[in-house]
Amino acid sequence: MDIAIPIFDRITALDAIGPYEVLSRLPGARIRWVAITPGPYRTDNRQLTLVADEPLSAVPHPEIIMVPGGFGTRALMTPNPLLDWLRAAHETSEWTTSVCTGSLLLGAAGILKGLEATTHWAALDTLAELGAKPTLKRVVEQGKIITAAGVSSGIDMGLVLAARIAGDEYAQTIQLGIEYDPQPPFRAGSPETAPPHIVAALRERTRARLAQSRA
Repeated sequence: MDIAIPIFDRITALDAIGPYEVLSRLPGARIRWVAITPGPYRTDNRQLTLVADEPLSAVPHPEIIMVPGGFGTRALMTPNPLLDWLRAAHETSEWTTSVCTGSLLLGAAGILKGLEATTHWAALDTLAELGAKPTLKRVVEQGKIITAAGVSSGIDMGLVLAARIAGDEYAQTIQLGIEYDPQPPFRAGSPETAPPHIVAALRERTRARLAQSRA
């Protein structure tokens, strides 16, 4: 079972690594790290490098597509080989998924038109502009398309997908194996629960980083 994870410059590491830790434990799983051009790519904080071993063309028909997000997604929302690959691979995939702003790439590829979908809370307006029906839900299932909200939500998405593929008990075994038992020290994980001044500050910082990434 080929699971293709496309990577790119300024990717958010946990968007890819969270689902990878879950999905790589599925029976017969084969993770394929792909990119427009194989090679190393820096994460959005520029402090970690992920490596794509293969070009997109090496995996034309993966059973699972898992698109991570990051500030680098914005540079990929206009016509480019990754969007072409997503459209073609989605036609034959068993599951097409995304984490965080990875859903913006699915939207830019025309895959989410008219469908409910989620992304990082700071990018919901952009998701709507791409024809999706944005929601703050942590994981959204629409047929074979599953989108996850920001960053850490990818672990939840991976477990939901694992349950669909291998059953609830197998997914629970994976969850126990990675000891995924969230007990955060603060109730600040969503814009509804975080203090308003924290939300405002992060929103402004996100705008500044987006502007910098487009420069």
